[in-house]
Amino acid sequence: MAVLTRFLGDISSAEEAVQEAFAIALAKWPETGIPPSPVGWLITTARNKALDRLRKEATRSERQHAAQSLNDVEQTEEHDVHDDHLRLIFTCCHPALAPDAQVALTLRLIGGLSTEEIAHAFLLQPTTLAQRLSRAKAKIRDANIPYRVPEANELPTRVGAVLAVVYLIFNEGYSTSSGDEVLRTELCDEAIRLGRLLAMLMPQESEVLGLLALMLLIDARRDARTVGGDMVLLSDQDRALWDESKIDEGCTLLRVCLTRNRPGPYQLQAAINAVHSAAPSAARTDWRQILELYDQLMAIAPSAVVALNRAVAVAEVHGVERALQLVDAIDLPKYHLRHAVRADLLRRIGRSADSSSAYRAALDNCENKKEREFLERALSAHCS
Repeated sequence: MAVLTRFLGDISSAEEAVQEAFAIALAKWPETGIPPSPVGWLITTARNKALDRLRKEATRSERQHAAQSLNDVEQTEEHDVHDDHLRLIFTCCHPALAPDAQVALTLRLIGGLSTEEIAHAFLLQPTTLAQRLSRAKAKIRDANIPYRVPEANELPTRVGAVLAVVYLIFNEGYSTSSGDEVLRTELCDEAIRLGRLLAMLMPQESEVLGLLALMLLIDARRDARTVGGDMVLLSDQDRALWDESKIDEGCTLLRVCLTRNRPGPYQLQAAINAVHSAAPSAARTDWRQILELYDQLMAIAPSAVVALNRAVAVAEVHGVERALQLVDAIDLPKYHLRHAVRADLLRRIGRSADSSSAYRAALDNCENKKEREFLERALSAHCS
């Protein structure tokens, strides 16, 4: 997608060509085997399909110009695709597009997320999101938005949406919204790779380093997140399985941010996860420090999800009753984790019937098979 978009100048046309190439691959590869360079094969096939369409639809001068550009695609090496990923992200995250459209379009094209998965993240209907994506692609085409990494003076207007995209890709990988698995490691790896590219491009942007630190600190727990395919909460994880090299790298990046004294949301979230990483056991977690960090996060980037996470820390510092009051005031009726947190708090104060109802509400709004199994076990164990 990224390579074809560079030469076609139109995201929708590139999508069509790439989809045709994948359809041909699905038909041929089972018989012929996977080629030595699958990406190169797909690019060349998509290029040829795009040329065919241009020959049929364009004027002679348009055909000649486009064909000359597309001829260059044939020699593209696989490593060039990675550079084009970043260009495509910045194209989709152009300030001419609405912020939500920037993030949604990039998640669709670069993150590999389905329309349904993105709609889930935005709490929208898939049809509504599909219309937004179509309008965004048309605006990029009609406004002739350039396909390139911006100049240094343009970066500040783009970086916020770009970071949001990368983090949402990571989140979908680490806490998959639907399907049969808890983790989609390829999305986690891609988000971290993009984070590293951004850190090389913008090393002075503290929030870029903060996001990379945050992803590394969370991803360090990957191997402990499931046991036998079942989801394991942070408090119950085997900390010996945590990746110390990722924790060290994340903490090193965070220390660089601290010296600059320009705190932002990603840095604060990284700091919260650093506190978790430093605790030798769940019982010895410094929840007061975590609550202080959440207070700072709520001050600069308040949201209902942050308020929910803060309430978990409040429960550990000031008690379950106080935390439950906070959770009850949070308006996230379709967010299954809000119901799950509420169910656990109610369980801890002995309100079994109310806890059971909350677990069922969480199940009603959860689309991931492994999370549903976890919630069903909790409901059976604590509320039967």
